[in-house]
Amino acid sequence: MFTQRAFMRLWFARLAGTAANQMVMVAVGWQMYDLTGSAWDLGLVGLLQFLPALALVLPAGHVIDRYQRARIVAACLALQAAVCALLWAGSAGGWAGRELLLGISILLGAARAFQMPAQQALTPALVPAAVLPRALAFSSAGMQGAIIAGPALGGFVYVAGPSAVYALCAALFLLSTTLCLLIRYAHAPSREPLTLHNLLAGVRFVWQHKVVLGAISLDLFAVLLGGATALLPMFAKDVLQVGPWGLGLLRAAPAVGALAISLALTRWPLRRRTGHTLLGAVAMFGLATLVFGLSTSFSLSMLALAVAGGADMVSVVIRQTLVQLETPDAMRGRVSSVNSVFIGGSNQLGEFESGATAALLGPVGSVVLGGIGCLLVASLWLKLFPELAQRDELVQASRADMQR
Repeated sequence: MFTQRAFMRLWFARLAGTAANQMVMVAVGWQMYDLTGSAWDLGLVGLLQFLPALALVLPAGHVIDRYQRARIVAACLALQAAVCALLWAGSAGGWAGRELLLGISILLGAARAFQMPAQQALTPALVPAAVLPRALAFSSAGMQGAIIAGPALGGFVYVAGPSAVYALCAALFLLSTTLCLLIRYAHAPSREPLTLHNLLAGVRFVWQHKVVLGAISLDLFAVLLGGATALLPMFAKDVLQVGPWGLGLLRAAPAVGALAISLALTRWPLRRRTGHTLLGAVAMFGLATLVFGLSTSFSLSMLALAVAGGADMVSVVIRQTLVQLETPDAMRGRVSSVNSVFIGGSNQLGEFESGATAALLGPVGSVVLGGIGCLLVASLWLKLFPELAQRDELVQASRADMQR
């Protein structure tokens, strides 16, 4: 049964939480670069957010399959509100330094280790399988709107100081927490005992289902190599010579393209040639990243990032739909937790990779190398995962009927 009210509460909660998260990352990135001027430290922020997700992948999946998923999301959002309150106090009091920023990165990573897979596993419980691609596209449209507004607003608010950004983020996280606590849906918890065999069930499922493995590993390696988010403070300050407002706009640019594509997919969902569309989108992402790395024009850089964001949105909708529809509900928490590690690897670990290579090659060399690597990955996956490349229908009729 389509619980529309619960779905919309989740949608608004993710909207506020995503905007807050984006503002936090703008503030932390700029504050860290102001304090240390180090590309290595920018990458380290991403690494320390990824490591908890890796360490908690097995227990997180088990908890999400056993307990009410909306409550888990609410607890994670509440923890992030507390983190923002700590950052606000430290920035206002003048004692927020490198060590604090690295420490809160670990807390944020631990919260997202549970929040991301819980959100992914919750959505299919609120909508029928047949409309899941449209629901995910609609959800993504809202998230991209928040990703557009969040960094831009965070960049402008940062003019008043980082404490102002963190105070606003704490309020938004508290709003998201309240909305999640109001979500009601039919919950059938897993009764499987806590054993190593059951903890590893999600890993086994992903490994044995090559379409799922190919989709999520493609995202991992493409964004791991092609992501440039961690280096945006360097591009804004040193290459393009714009201030915090420019950094906010650069961070928002991918979401502009992603929002346009997600709105289009809501109206015209993908139906055929799914595999080739996915691989083509990843190749386009790599090409746009290459253009961004070589650009010295603020306008061209914004356009390249917007194209990359649009291409990535096509990949996100296809991948999330495939993973959720190919997975039984009783295992969605564990499989989503594994998927979240791949996403975290492509984002947070990708930020560390970008920072480390930028320390050796400079920001331009790092991004150009990553764009080329992304193009190579798209070509390689065409050969390694023929089941994925040859996938035609996104939502297969038998699968939709079974889960209706």
